[in-house]
Amino acid sequence: MTTIAIVGAGKGLGLAVADRFGREGFDVALISRNQDRLDALAAELRSSGYRAQGFAANVRDGDSLRAALGAATEQLGPIEVLQYSPLPAKEYMRPVLETTAEDLVGPVEFSVYGSVNAVRQVLPGMRAIGTGTILFVNGGSAVRPGARVTGTSVAFAGESAYAQLLHDAVADEHVHVGQLIIPFGIDDGQDDHSSAAVAERLWSIYTERGDFRTYAEPLPE
Repeated sequence: MTTIAIVGAGKGLGLAVADRFGREGFDVALISRNQDRLDALAAELRSSGYRAQGFAANVRDGDSLRAALGAATEQLGPIEVLQYSPLPAKEYMRPVLETTAEDLVGPVEFSVYGSVNAVRQVLPGMRAIGTGTILFVNGGSAVRPGARVTGTSVAFAGESAYAQLLHDAVADEHVHVGQLIIPFGIDDGQDDHSSAAVAERLWSIYTERGDFRTYAEPLPE
């Protein structure tokens, strides 16, 4: 049995993805900052019959993130799927003319350094088992920068560039890298915007192993 590690796991999309992959036999490693919340999510998943455990880490702290992913591998087994989808902090979303160089440190550590640290921790294991999938989940500002969300626009662009380069670099190793762009709010009342619907889209990216970038729906004009 292999494991999906969800970096940025929460009650919405993270839990829905855990349920979707758990139904297919995956063990689930939940990673975010708050251990108590992770323990509650893991207990909910275990009550549905899945093997799940939470591992606390701050994505801006490379040592803690690597340690959490290492512990997940030791306790649950090889990580075949990594989902990198932590929710950016509100302070990363400032208008461009109010954004200083210092304001960009957090977003870049969060989206770029964090994703690189996560990938480098799990990629050797994927190579060892001969397969893997790395899923990046981003908002629309990753491909269309927004003047009022400067930090995430800059950081998501860097994350996207890294992810696409990674996609090209590991394709011959049976490791698929895919990015899902979500231009809308999740769980905003529309059925096709629900966490479950987005989780189904991520499952399709995993199974179909198609192009690098997928849009949950077209960007608004």
